[in-house]
Amino acid sequence: MSTTPETAPKRGSRLPRLARRAQLLEAAQEVFVANGYHAAAMDDIADRAGVSKPVLYQHFPGKLELYLALLDTSCDAIVASVRDALRSTEDNKERVGATIHAFYEYVANAQGAFRLVFESDLTNEPAVRERVDRVTHACAEACSEVISADAGLNKEQSMVLAVSLVGMAQVSARYWLASDNPTLAQEQAADLVASLAWRGIRGFPRTES
Repeated sequence: MSTTPETAPKRGSRLPRLARRAQLLEAAQEVFVANGYHAAAMDDIADRAGVSKPVLYQHFPGKLELYLALLDTSCDAIVASVRDALRSTEDNKERVGATIHAFYEYVANAQGAFRLVFESDLTNEPAVRERVDRVTHACAEACSEVISADAGLNKEQSMVLAVSLVGMAQVSARYWLASDNPTLAQEQAADLVASLAWRGIRGFPRTES
């Protein structure tokens, strides 16, 4: 449930530290997604969370630290989702589909968190760039391990194929979300891309070893 001025806890209400941190991150996500990093203000985030600015600074010393903490959460979510998809089945066709669908689910249902990862307006900041690059690398590495084990390709070959699959998934998912075509449902779009990906990757069949 999103935090709004109407639903945010009243100022002065006490929460356990972890609960307060989660509340602040939720409010920050809404503000950063809506306004971007540069236009977002700590005052706006504090107001959205229903706390004073000193309370916000008790948890995060500055706007960049808050943004990085939120980015870490968002990056971890998509990497975990891809790993879960790869572990969900031993059937490689289904694995490809599950991985593509994981990206579409993330883009469609993560309350705009994907914008922090894939459409950040702060990629010139090295700490942000490192996290954004880590998402692609971690997702591709997870895929490449499966490709290498099943097709007998070396690490470099597997990573090239895996990066291609990850790029196809995340770029097409973002395009689908931004499209004005309402007739193509999320499941249909993900299935189309999964079919394309499978037709390509099945050219590297599972080896007996």
